[in-house]
Amino acid sequence: MDHSKHLARDHPTPPAEDALSAKPAEQSKVTKLSIEGMHCASCANIITRGLSKVSGVTSANVNYGTHKATVTHDPSVSDAQLIAAVKSKGYGASTITGDEDPELQQKRERAEYDALKHLFIISTIFATPALILGMLFMEDSFLFIGYSLPHIAIVLFLLATPVQFYVGAMFYKGAWAALRNSTANMDSLIALGTSAAYLYSVYLVFVAREMTQYFEISAVLITLVIMGKLLESKAKGRTSEAIKKLMELSPKTATVLRDGQEMVIDIDDVKPGDIVLVKPGERVPVDGMVVEGSSSVDESMITGESIPVEKLEGSEVIGGTINKNGSLKFKATKVGANTTLANIVKLIEDAQGQKAPIQRFADLISSYFVPIVVVIALLTFSTWYWMIGQPFGFALQTAIAVLVIACPCALGLATPTAIMVGTGKGAQNGILIKGGEALETAHKVRAIVFDKTGTLTEGKPQVTDIVPLHGLSEKQFLHIAASIEKHSEHPLADAIVRHAHEHKVPLVAATHFKAIPGYGITANVEHHTFHFGNLRLMQQQNVHMDESLQQVADLESAGKTVMFLATGQKLAGMIAVADTIKETTPAAVAKLRKMHVEVYMITGDNRRTAEAIARQAGIKAENVFAEVLPQDKAAHVAKLQEGGRKVAMVGDGINDAPALAKADIGIAMGSGTDVAMETGNVVLMRNDLSDVPRALRLSRLTMSKIRQNMFWALIYNIIGIPIAAGLLYYSTGWLLSPILAGAAMALSSVSVVSNSLLLKAKRL
Repeated sequence: MDHSKHLARDHPTPPAEDALSAKPAEQSKVTKLSIEGMHCASCANIITRGLSKVSGVTSANVNYGTHKATVTHDPSVSDAQLIAAVKSKGYGASTITGDEDPELQQKRERAEYDALKHLFIISTIFATPALILGMLFMEDSFLFIGYSLPHIAIVLFLLATPVQFYVGAMFYKGAWAALRNSTANMDSLIALGTSAAYLYSVYLVFVAREMTQYFEISAVLITLVIMGKLLESKAKGRTSEAIKKLMELSPKTATVLRDGQEMVIDIDDVKPGDIVLVKPGERVPVDGMVVEGSSSVDESMITGESIPVEKLEGSEVIGGTINKNGSLKFKATKVGANTTLANIVKLIEDAQGQKAPIQRFADLISSYFVPIVVVIALLTFSTWYWMIGQPFGFALQTAIAVLVIACPCALGLATPTAIMVGTGKGAQNGILIKGGEALETAHKVRAIVFDKTGTLTEGKPQVTDIVPLHGLSEKQFLHIAASIEKHSEHPLADAIVRHAHEHKVPLVAATHFKAIPGYGITANVEHHTFHFGNLRLMQQQNVHMDESLQQVADLESAGKTVMFLATGQKLAGMIAVADTIKETTPAAVAKLRKMHVEVYMITGDNRRTAEAIARQAGIKAENVFAEVLPQDKAAHVAKLQEGGRKVAMVGDGINDAPALAKADIGIAMGSGTDVAMETGNVVLMRNDLSDVPRALRLSRLTMSKIRQNMFWALIYNIIGIPIAAGLLYYSTGWLLSPILAGAAMALSSVSVVSNSLLLKAKRL
């Protein structure tokens, strides 16, 4: 039988080096550190510079949103050197190991939150009465009730001092660390502002013996900043809910069969090769392959697919999924840190720890912003006190307000919080995005190239048409054709036999089986001789074809492979086989075109077959690259990139590795396979093309949130600083008190995180 006309499959990747060529040689080591003591984006910049100066470090990325550092360095650089570099900058650090307890991060977050909560409670206990006393019982207060308490200034001093030096100690530590590094950060602003108010009050009360004081300002400011950090910590915890939910999927124990006995053991004690038993309603503990039983399994938390997946003998199961209605026995294949679930968690954590290019803009602003603000505060004080002649206290309050309102926390949180929510939302929908750079680049994609086989199509031939002639029924035709083809191992033969089994058509043994290379097969079925093969076989046997030639042309123009069944010189019928497109392909292509993304197809198939598939998918004929070898796919991607256009490549992550690596964004299909996870910038856990436009939409939504966050963070400072400096005082009477400035500063950080969290409600 000649299979030369069957639908050409994409050529397998020649030598493994083609696939591996997309990967850089692993000459560098990557170390992850958990950072303690960071209070703002400036802290992250200080630590980044410190790590970058270590000899042998090629890159350092410190993420304020996750309080983690990712350092790429020469293997000769030890973890101790990196930790020492962080500590030299006044911060704490510890190494994050590959097998770290997944609950450890949650414990750290909880400890941070509890510490801030403790400080906030203490600060509130002292600052609240200080605020009430200062506002109501001080003669210079606009809320003065007309009665002044004796020794009230001393009482306010006693209330403000614990707040200033116990609760505020964290700001002094941060400011000192920044000063040692010849820079300034948010802690510098808070320490300067509150210390000025506190020390000037000490001078007035104990040296000048005046009633005027500003103790409540320093106490309330510190309280508001701590409150903002507390709310920020709580909100930031919600940005990583996706990881927490995934971590909770893994059960603590597993039931295994050893020596014929069921044993409940700790999940960490499960070994590859163990036979694991999962009963209805239980979670699958580790990855494996079913050896006995059948059931449906809910994989929604891993793949985003809401419909339970049927599992039979030979099916793969993923740890963390829920067994619905039957018992399964499966052989454990991946355990511990090697499971799909563990790899997904690691991938998301890595993504959330990486910076998007747009973050560099925020980092650049933050590095210059704080010193500039200090200068503005000094100019504000000088202008009001020396040039305009306002009282010292008035000038001091405006300077403090400028220092406090300008804290760049919101700017530092703008990008990482949005990326954390975006990558988490993607993971919950079966879309894994490897880092901020991929997330940012995806929204710029204007052309997308799809591999055909297994991406646009199902990846295996299927019977599409059966045309019986001369009184044969479809069932009779299929009975004869499948009985002949069941001896063949060819994919097209397999498609016919599989179709017969699916339709419960009985088969019989064919006799006198004879393969005719380049033509087809001759065999006897139930005492009748049949010829089954291509058009050349029919011509060789002088089979009358004239009446069917137009129908054959129509089928072949649709990209289908046609085979003929004849007995003697009479045509008994035709059967067409094709690699059919996925059900979701046309809708996905239509969505991409609606998003103004040009869609291309690349395949090793012949031009006619390729264009037929393209028509069904809704792809323009001129956008089809046909008869392309795998090693040449990357060249076509490069050609599309000419002129700076951002191009995405969608493939199965195996034979498309070079093209996926060449594209600006590589999107790997493959239900979470290891190869797909290694190859693509974006991994689609389901083999569903509708996830491609959803991934691009997620990128666009996330970038929109980042821009919104950065706009509000910057506009807040642009508007707030002049008002705090008293620019509108003479024209409108508006003057921002340090307390209101502190509240506004805290609110800005919380609002940025809250705005990022709104991304969770968006539909993809």
